[in-house]
Amino acid sequence: MKRRTFFGALGTGAFVASSLSMVKSAMAKTDSGAIEGRLRELNITLPEAPGPMAAYVPFRLTGNILYIAGQGPIHSDEHPGLGRVGDTLTTEQGYHAARTTGLNILAQLKKACGGDLDRVVQCVQIQGVVKCTDVYKDSPKVINGASELFRDVFGDRGLAARAAMGTNALPAGIAVEILSIWEIKI
Repeated sequence: MKRRTFFGALGTGAFVASSLSMVKSAMAKTDSGAIEGRLRELNITLPEAPGPMAAYVPFRLTGNILYIAGQGPIHSDEHPGLGRVGDTLTTEQGYHAARTTGLNILAQLKKACGGDLDRVVQCVQIQGVVKCTDVYKDSPKVINGASELFRDVFGDRGLAARAAMGTNALPAGIAVEILSIWEIKI
């Protein structure tokens, strides 16, 4: 190859590489804040990430896997988060308790991601526990409150491998507790 052709090709390659870099950078800026925009579309305001109730940390990052400690619901008169599903709470009320538990999980997730939910790659797993009567069989319907929230916010990346269990007691009288594992961009 002649010297002039070689350097001409090299210049063209550098131009193409530079152009691709600029396009990727512009795309990243366009995508930045996509999840915050989605939260606004859904009319969701995240609460402050709750602090721990005992001797533990609210989340732990290992590599690019984020473990979020068990979170409970946001209790209100409109959507009670305390009680026993199948007794003092209906399945629908349990669903809302799980959804508000999901809001607390998203708040922890946002805090762990330095405020940037666009760093979320996917929800890997959630383990939901419902305080319910001995004969209650609809724990999966209750935990759908969180699963559907994550799907609504992140699309299919929000769907996870999942467990939904019933129990006779949870801390502080809460109706739902959910642990979760997330993959994030480092």
